[in-house]
Amino acid sequence: MAIGYQLENRIFTLNTAHTSYQMKVDDFGFLLHLYYGGRVYGNMDYLLTCYDRGFSGNPSDVGNDRTYSMDVLPQEYPVMGVGDFRNSALIIRNADGSDCCDLRYVGHETKRGKYGLPGLPAVYADLEEAETLEIYLEDKVSGVRVTLLYGVLEDADIITRSVVVENRGERNVTVEKAASACLDFVTGRFDMLSFYGRHTMERNLQREEIRHGVYSIGSRRGTSSHQYNPAVILADRNTTEDAGGCYGMVFVYSGNFLCEAERDQYDQTRVMMGLQSDLFHYPLAQGEKLVVPETIMSYSDQGLGMLSIRFHECIRDHLCRGKFRDAPRPVLLNSWEAAYFSFDGQTILKLAKSTASLGIDMIVMDDGWFGKREDDNSGLGDWQVNEKKLGCTLRELIEKVNDEGVKFGIWIEPEMVSEDSELYRKHPDWALRIPGREPVRGRNQLVLDFSRAEVREYIFGEICRILDQGKIEFVKWDMNRSIVDVFSMENCQGKVTYDYMLGVYDFLEKLIERYPDMLIEGCSGGGGRFDAGMLYYTPQIWCSDNTDALDRLRIQYGTSFFYPALTVGSHVSAVPNHQTGRSVSMHTRGVVAMAGAFGYELDPEKLAEDEKEAVREQIRQYKRQEELIRRGRYYRLSNPFTQACAAWMFVSEKQDRALVSVVMLEIHGNMTVSYVKMKGLKPDVLYRDTKSKNSYYGADLMEAGLPMPVELKEYPAYQIELVMEV
Repeated sequence: MAIGYQLENRIFTLNTAHTSYQMKVDDFGFLLHLYYGGRVYGNMDYLLTCYDRGFSGNPSDVGNDRTYSMDVLPQEYPVMGVGDFRNSALIIRNADGSDCCDLRYVGHETKRGKYGLPGLPAVYADLEEAETLEIYLEDKVSGVRVTLLYGVLEDADIITRSVVVENRGERNVTVEKAASACLDFVTGRFDMLSFYGRHTMERNLQREEIRHGVYSIGSRRGTSSHQYNPAVILADRNTTEDAGGCYGMVFVYSGNFLCEAERDQYDQTRVMMGLQSDLFHYPLAQGEKLVVPETIMSYSDQGLGMLSIRFHECIRDHLCRGKFRDAPRPVLLNSWEAAYFSFDGQTILKLAKSTASLGIDMIVMDDGWFGKREDDNSGLGDWQVNEKKLGCTLRELIEKVNDEGVKFGIWIEPEMVSEDSELYRKHPDWALRIPGREPVRGRNQLVLDFSRAEVREYIFGEICRILDQGKIEFVKWDMNRSIVDVFSMENCQGKVTYDYMLGVYDFLEKLIERYPDMLIEGCSGGGGRFDAGMLYYTPQIWCSDNTDALDRLRIQYGTSFFYPALTVGSHVSAVPNHQTGRSVSMHTRGVVAMAGAFGYELDPEKLAEDEKEAVREQIRQYKRQEELIRRGRYYRLSNPFTQACAAWMFVSEKQDRALVSVVMLEIHGNMTVSYVKMKGLKPDVLYRDTKSKNSYYGADLMEAGLPMPVELKEYPAYQIELVMEV
């Protein structure tokens, strides 16, 4: 059993293959956190200590015992109002205006399988793959009941956490803050690894020591954001890629979030992940519930690399869904950087003919095919095909593209509306905006109120009428602004951001139910909503609007700490690059793009003949390696922020094949040689380089590495295919 409970001392133990998680109900009914880390076998309550701490309050239950204080004890789900002055996972405002919720244990239940969350994405597993623990806590004064949910995927070394807050009292309460996971550590000095960025430069790795005080990241933008990804790592100070202890926390949610790390006065560390408390005041009447989105957790004592592998396998096998979870993805060409808004039906057909000659599987018609949409100032919300612009119906265009042997995909942005649109003129109240104030525009567009069912249903009907017009096999779902004017005409204001996100999920769920064979790619100006929540509905996400190969090395490096390669939309684009003006060889661009779901952002007609042949060879190479890239274990071999090369590799499950990719980032006079050490191979087995025909023992490649050529040019790239010798 993965979940155990000792009745005599009321200790819960959650075991995975390599980790243990333990908590205890104490004599007063408080649920205390004991331990999370490598596998242990005893009761860890001996770690608890009690001393008389100045200015640390004592609950009335303990009488004159000044050594017992919630301000010091490690807690499983800390709340405000019980004498703990550290950050709270839950803040309840009562009907009398007080902020207090004294949660005590009242029961628990263990179940086979993994719990699900109504209306929210969550990790899933077969009955034999997981167990669920539900712990019930109650505040006897307000009647608030909190159910702590734990999902244990034993073989995957994954523990998930979620929380359900229910008002069982007679008076209304308001949830002011709610996290789904808290980790309290009584010992340890930690670094926090977070992933910051901006539009076109997302998920840069930042590693900072957790010092006294509070370190926090989050989003108030209505999306998980380009600026901070809702995933963090807590690592021992000496942890590296290959050694040391580290904890990962991934929030399975695509809206506003908050992650806080606090080192307190006694050098204890508390880390929490949950909903952003700003713009959030969630009222609960009698009988109503709030479900807090899930946090996925894992621990590795083998460094950051093993932690990444565990998250990759969990997200790939237990979060992504549908046909394309396991199926090869089409190699596609997106029309955006090829034509932007300046296209017609003949342009798309010409691109289709070119892609067919190169071996590309699909053409995706990006923004500009609907309504009055010649630029980004108008037309959003008017989801009717502009047949005058295309010169034919959408069905006719799709058939012409299919006749070339090419699949067809299309771009949509369902959550948005332009003020210059028929939809806005007819339903201005459907947009999020504050009465009496001029709206804050983003990309000259407003956000539709997806917290309202009637708005979602109308847009869903319009989008389905488009998708029913022909064999559309791919949809790029975009979202190109942040949410500022948080006000709904028909919803409680403190619920808007949360209910909006549930509305987006509802829309996506209905879409994949209606079109199960259609691949949906998520996008929000590229990587503004690259998170585990969206991956539950869209098994790949456009990684960044920045297609520059050198920048992509760093963006994809940060992305790799949690998200598997098959989720990363990564394309070869034209040079000079449209975002940076940099020129990089076609070969290097191809090597970089093969670290994800492969495709192109360019006009093939503008390529020279040798470049076209290079594209054909790239596609042949990608399709040879596609399963390895999609299913193989991913290893980071270098840090492109600090080292002279960017290197990574994929290794097959049987360790009989590997693909090593290297891009050189520096060239200097009398250049030093870079040696790339490999990972994940069998040490006592010979591997043959299929190009050079040289053979090496796995141990030699992992301990000493391979020297990279010194070439007098910028950014050369190499792919080394290794095959085990029989």
